[in-house]
Parts: sequence; C-alpha cells; structure tokens
Amino acid sequence: MGDPLDRLTIQGFKSIHKLGDFEFKSLNVLIGANGAGKSNLISFFRLLQAIINGNLKDYVRESGGISDLLFNGRKATRHLEFETRFGPRGYRFKIKPGPSEHSWALTDEERYYEHGRTGWWKLGDSPDGQSLFVKEVKARSRDAEYSKPVYESIDSWKIYHFHDTSGSAAMRHSEIIQDNKSLRFDASNIAPFLLRLKNEDEETYEEILQSCRLVIPYFDDFLLDVESSGQKKTVTLSWRAKGSDYPMQPYHFSDGSIRFICLTTALLQPDPPSSLIIDEPELGLHPAAISILAELIQNASKRTQLIVATQSPALIDNFSVEDVVVVSRKDGASTFERLHEKDYRAWLEGYSVGELWSKDVIAGGPVYE
Repeated sequence: MGDPLDRLTIQGFKSIHKLGDFEFKSLNVLIGANGAGKSNLISFFRLLQAIINGNLKDYVRESGGISDLLFNGRKATRHLEFETRFGPRGYRFKIKPGPSEHSWALTDEERYYEHGRTGWWKLGDSPDGQSLFVKEVKARSRDAEYSKPVYESIDSWKIYHFHDTSGSAAMRHSEIIQDNKSLRFDASNIAPFLLRLKNEDEETYEEILQSCRLVIPYFDDFLLDVESSGQKKTVTLSWRAKGSDYPMQPYHFSDGSIRFICLTTALLQPDPPSSLIIDEPELGLHPAAISILAELIQNASKRTQLIVATQSPALIDNFSVEDVVVVSRKDGASTFERLHEKDYRAWLEGYSVGELWSKDVIAGGPVYE
C-alpha cells in the first residue's frame, strides 16, 4: 500500500498561491464555499498521478493549457512548484511553462528525499520533459530502492467522484468480467469488481451488502450474472429486491442508491490504496444515509488515509473538529486551515460541528472580495 501523504507544499497551482508544508492526517475533511479551492487541491492528486503514469501532456491539455494551471496566469506565476513527504521519504519538482499552451518542462529541480541521506537528492535535467524520478523507478536503477516506495504510494491513490449517475453512466451498464482488479474512478467496473469480491472475498462482499441494506431497505442481493457474446464475457449490476425473484436492473436503482453502493464499495475495498480521495460523497443522499456514510469513512480511515471534500453540514456533524480543514479565499488565493478543538470547546458544548459551520462560527462560507 505504501506510506500516506504526510506533508504537502504547493506554489502557484490554480487558485493555490502558496500552501506551505501542510500536514495531512489519517482523516481529512475539506469544507468551504463553492470556488474556495477544494477541487483544485484534489486536482493536485490527479496531476501527480498523471506525472508518474506518463500522462502529464494529456492532463495539461484537458485542463485547458498550462496557463490555466498557473496561479493568475503566466504574468503572475513563472512556474509550478510542489513538495511531498511520505513518512521518511519525499519527492519534489517544478513544472515550467513552455512557449505554447501545451508545452512545459519538468525542470532540473526534480528531487527526492530519503531519511538518512544528505538532504534532497537531485535527479538532473530531463531532455524530453518526462519525469526522471519515474524513469529511475522503471529502469530499476541502483537508486530505485529509494524512489520506488514513493512511486508506489502515488500510483496506488484512488480518486473518486461518483457525480454521474445518469442513465448513460457507465456504472449502470455492463463491463467485461476481466476488469475487476480495482474499482475505477467512476465505478464503471463496479459489477465485475463486486463479482470478484463475491467469489474471492466473501467477508468483504457481505459487509458491502449489509451496509447497502441499511440505506436501501428493499435491497436483498446483487445477481451479477455473467453474459457471453462469443468470447466476450460481461457482467451487469443486476439485483434482487426482498420478497421477489424478479431480476432488477441497474436503471431500477435511484441516483442516490447507486451512488451509495459505489461509495460503500470504494470505502470497504480490500487492500486499500495509500490515500483515498473522494469529492462530494454526499450528493443525492438522504440524511440517514449520510450518517452511515460517515461511519464508513471513519472506519476506512483506520485502514488508509482519507481525503474528503464536502459541502454537507450533516456529514461533518459526524467527525471531530480536528478532522476538518477549512478552505477559504483570501486576496484571490485559496487558504487551508486545520481546525483545533481547543478553539471551539465552549461552542461544542451546545452545538455540533455542522451547526457551527452553518452559523459561520467555523468560517467557510462565501468570501466577497
């Protein structure tokens, strides 16, 4: 699984002008107004995965070009700078924009850190803009033993946003049975993934069923029948309601129900990643379902690091003050502040965390500049 992300420094990335040596814990719940910068922090995780997967060019293009990644554009920001720490190890780098919107370079500041070695280890210049850090790992060079644990931690990250539950969403359609190793970011392969758990990890599969039944009382079990079309085998998220043998189909699930199934599967997955990042998990959920979701998040944070971005006071009601990170805007830039219980002890005698946020005792609403 690898070490979780302990500390993070970001300079010049989207709305994040400067985030200095920010500490992440096992559970990190990001709250804040629309546009405060929660999603931009989550974009950092996608950026770093794009680098180690060799997809940075696609990431830059899909983001609208390099200028859209620079805080206030090229005139205000000359380069992007990042530093990550994973236990005794670290990785830091800069991205310098090129002459066009879709050109860039990882600069000679690409370095990694290993406790016990002298300072940050400089990797050198990359002639083709590809990460030397990644090349070192894949080439299995002599120093790869130091960089590989960080690479594996980043590579394992799972970033989920189950916002599309429409009739055309992939989670409501069949998928090949072989796509079952890990749950994809949009749960497009949830049916084959659940089928593998049913066959290989009955305990986890039963935990998922029990959690789903708490929120969907009429739900009994998944059917997950395999269909063959020549050599191709697919499976669909079909299911059975209590007291009926009629095979229900994915389109019979409400948006909230199928979203909760995806969230439950993500949070209960065996062999979890070093960090699990979830954006807006509360979408479309009943308040009772949100309480169960919070319990699943708390339990998952005992097995892996959770970073959750939310707009829901009902969700943060279930966490301690020190789990909460308030994302705000100041002078056009995103700020990140972890709360401390001592600052709210008197208030918490009469109010919940969510109520304090709703009443703006915990700042995190819109900021008018």
